[in-house]
Amino acid sequence: QVQLVESGGGLVQPGGSLRLSCAASGISFSTYTMGWFRQAPGKQRESVASITRGGSTNYRASVQGRFTISRDNAENTVYLQMNSLKPEDTAVYYCKAARRIFNTIYWGQGTQVTASS
Repeated sequence: QVQLVESGGGLVQPGGSLRLSCAASGISFSTYTMGWFRQAPGKQRESVASITRGGSTNYRASVQGRFTISRDNAENTVYLQMNSLKPEDTAVYYCKAARRIFNTIYWGQGTQVTASS
């Protein structure tokens, strides 16, 4: 059974930091591209950051320089370090695992991030 379990969300003041984790089980983690997405109320889900099997990263422009995605293949975990959080970063953050073979995609259940004073 495939599971992606996010953790680390919460309430933080603007300018603060949070570190999200996504622990994967039931998949060959190192063979997947991992990504973080977010969805704010009334908006579409959007990509935040991704990291390939080889460690190449990609970020949406609005988080470039503030967020860092990383992965630990030994722990089957992907991280999202979020610094200098802004109110517009408030959303439910989802972890995604994707692999081209058979167009395989898995999603986590999401974790709430709120940046508010």
